[in-house]
Amino acid sequence: MIEVIEHTADVRLRIRGASMEELFRDALRGTMQLLHSEPGERTVERTIEVQAGDRTTLLIDFLNEALSHAHVHRQAYDDVEFLALTDTRVAARLHGRNARAFGQDVKAVTYHEAEIRRENGLWSVTIVYDI
Repeated sequence: MIEVIEHTADVRLRIRGASMEELFRDALRGTMQLLHSEPGERTVERTIEVQAGDRTTLLIDFLNEALSHAHVHRQAYDDVEFLALTDTRVAARLHGRNARAFGQDVKAVTYHEAEIRRENGLWSVTIVYDI
């Protein structure tokens, strides 16, 4: 589940998922939705791998890696296949489309306020984006 939290200087998303895979997948989808991309015709696939010291840092670094590829290759990813996902490593195949244009410039996913928690049987995190 993705919830947008409005703020005057940035954008925040609150993400919840039943599993870590669902949390990472919905966080990726939420990040890409913020770009407001105009999808092209061609489907794309990109494999990425990220390592970090803990799961919160891993999520933020994973999202920044995906965001970087989106900007560099003009692609928007709407799904992900996890090849590996632990507390410190993620290997994933991103699936999406070439983007004709992006309607909003998302510069970075920040570590500010980010902390993955387990609440009421769900994993959750609030992510702040620099726009």
